[in-house]
Amino acid sequence: MSAMTEGEYRYNMLIKRFASRPEPPFESGSEQESIWGRKWGCRNDVGRLRMVLMHRPGDELKIVDPSKKLNEIGAFGDDETGWYWRGDKVPPLAEMQAEHDGLAGALRAEGVEIVYLDQIKPGRMKSCYTRDSVIAVDGGAIVTRMGPPIRRGEEWAVTRTLARIGMPILRTIHGSAIVEGGSFVWLNSKTAVLGLSSRVNEEGARQLEEVLRVMGVELLRVHLTGYRLHIDGALVMIDVDTAIINPPQLPFWFLEKLAAMGIRTIEVCHEDGTSAINCLAVRPGRVIMSDQVSARTREKLDKAGISVVTIPYDKVYLGGGGIHCSTGPLIRDAV
Repeated sequence: MSAMTEGEYRYNMLIKRFASRPEPPFESGSEQESIWGRKWGCRNDVGRLRMVLMHRPGDELKIVDPSKKLNEIGAFGDDETGWYWRGDKVPPLAEMQAEHDGLAGALRAEGVEIVYLDQIKPGRMKSCYTRDSVIAVDGGAIVTRMGPPIRRGEEWAVTRTLARIGMPILRTIHGSAIVEGGSFVWLNSKTAVLGLSSRVNEEGARQLEEVLRVMGVELLRVHLTGYRLHIDGALVMIDVDTAIINPPQLPFWFLEKLAAMGIRTIEVCHEDGTSAINCLAVRPGRVIMSDQVSARTREKLDKAGISVVTIPYDKVYLGGGGIHCSTGPLIRDAV
């Protein structure tokens, strides 16, 4: 073997002196702040909400044609173009915008910074439900891949927006995987749950799990019943150790798991359904909720020490998503 040249020796010394440093990890505060400008992401669903992604309903809803009523299923839609509207009526756009503005105002009153989506693709008429297209995790975001073709392209606008504000994108769900953020829940900083359904498949769960495993987070899989789409119609965390739930929509083993984890559950009254569950925690024990929630459920929440801010949101809800669906948390404090 030939002797090392002086140039090779100096090169080796240089590399040793300025060696790669895998620590501290990407998600650490020092790395985030020095490289990415701030601590990004979420590791819970209830810490003080600092930044949220939203989209004010707009011209994309012009694709919805009220003359195309699907009477047999009590909805509107067009099989050729793929748009659909869940609900028995299509409210005026101005009324939906007013409700969405009311939600934005309630969030700002809680000190939340709102980031609005950049330009969206034409006809992406579900874009106001930003929850589904992004999942914030410790240190950055996972851009999801939507199930129905009419929602494909919402991810494009999310990616552009996250790039603009400088939020790291840790994963983009790809291949044949599908994941929608409404079916993802942080139970605590070490445990998350994903509802599998027609909108979330096993390959999507596997790709999501790869990101979470690096962070030491366990991902529980819950198979939703029938044609239910997202787990946030059955469970939303509203305090560090408290969830609001609709128990008939959750499997027994999972209800037992929540109890074993010390998570207190508040069951919605039957007259409320998903409209009460589809709420948003802005800090531990304080939620923004639809004003359509019944007095009985409100009484349960009050007795549990949960502070509730109510806003009208029934017009937006007609499109198939509520307050929880309309907000994509990007930054939360630790709890």
